[in-house]
Amino acid sequence: MLVQHAAPTAGEVSVAKTDVRAYAWVVFALTVGLLLSDYMSRQVLNAVFPPLKAAWHLSDAQLGSLSSVVALMVGVLTFPLSVLADRWGRVKSIVLMAAMWSLATVGCAISANYGQLLLARAFVGIGEAAYGSVGIAVVLSIFPVRLRSTLTGTFMAGGAFGSVLGMALGGAVAAHLGWRAAFGAMAAMGIVLVVIYRLVVTEKRLAPLQPASVTKQTQTRGMRMSLRELMKGLFSTKSVVCAYVGSGLHLMVPAAVWAWMPSFLNRYYGMATGKAAMCAAVFVLVTGVGMVVCGNLADRLSKNVRERKWSAAIAYCLACFVLLAIGFHMPAGPWQLIVIGVGMFFCAGASGPSGAMVANLTPPTIHASAFATLTLANNLLGLAPAAVLTGIIADRIGLLGALQLVPFAPLVAAAAFMIGKRNYSGDLDRLNTLREQATR
Repeated sequence: MLVQHAAPTAGEVSVAKTDVRAYAWVVFALTVGLLLSDYMSRQVLNAVFPPLKAAWHLSDAQLGSLSSVVALMVGVLTFPLSVLADRWGRVKSIVLMAAMWSLATVGCAISANYGQLLLARAFVGIGEAAYGSVGIAVVLSIFPVRLRSTLTGTFMAGGAFGSVLGMALGGAVAAHLGWRAAFGAMAAMGIVLVVIYRLVVTEKRLAPLQPASVTKQTQTRGMRMSLRELMKGLFSTKSVVCAYVGSGLHLMVPAAVWAWMPSFLNRYYGMATGKAAMCAAVFVLVTGVGMVVCGNLADRLSKNVRERKWSAAIAYCLACFVLLAIGFHMPAGPWQLIVIGVGMFFCAGASGPSGAMVANLTPPTIHASAFATLTLANNLLGLAPAAVLTGIIADRIGLLGALQLVPFAPLVAAAAFMIGKRNYSGDLDRLNTLREQATR
């Protein structure tokens, strides 16, 4: 979980206003609901890889590109669109983004060839680009500081749970009605949620829940900051750069395995499309549970020793490497799937510690930009290239051989986290000194 410093806009909300608190939970539920729709629209593709490959005779590289193009658009556009959303209005931006990815998913359903589907998937990514950073900013701005860790962890894990729903429901629909209907079902859910969100959530109704003075001060200071000052704040230390890099690299595993697990089960276990998608969804669910548990464990371990967040991230990466390296070399059978499942529990476990490191190593006035930068690293280094690279390698040595190489990514990530840990204490002390001097 992203813990205490997840966003600059969060502040204490009066616990005496029970009606306000109730509305805050409604906003939280709807915002997470849209996040589920986000990942359902993104991951439904993986469930229909087998019938899509058969229908259009696509290579594994082409299938992988259809998955990776979404993460590529998210990675490229998350930073500029997050900045625009802060200035144009977060609620309006959320409605526009959700409408775009839902309509783009409709475009996927009616695509006539690979090129049209690739273009539609690109627009899914454009719509989803800034939703993660903007959505969590809205949520954290209306809740007490003491709930930040819980809310952020739940919000992050929502991506995994949305992927589960997208793969499971998409596979079931595809098995009965075809792959086009699977995209259509995801689009319909998104459109319904967009309408409800537009009717229920408004900037005017959010305003009483937000600490106006703090928000105004933070946004004003952030807008006055020059590009040079912003870049200096985002990349001021070796340890924060290591957090960006380590986080991005370790996410290659969930991105690759989520994309290709239905095809793996279809090809090596002989499962039909619907059953393969349902079974693959279990691995995604395990990943989501692991994100919550590993993030909470990192918080507990580092309560008194701040460097333990780095140690936890390193341990999660090494556990993922060992378990998946063993699992994908085992013969097909229940034990192979169990070992892979345990490895997937740890595969995104460093996400929470990484977010906490970034928050601790950047000024509060630029936390929104810092998390956009983290999202950029996550997508460009891990989520975007994972599926297509795995597909390219699979075309040459087979899907199993490609998946056997995937676990080496968290090994490299662990090395990045080790370098960051070595510099963390000195960097943090230096930054704290600079912040104290700036407030005098």
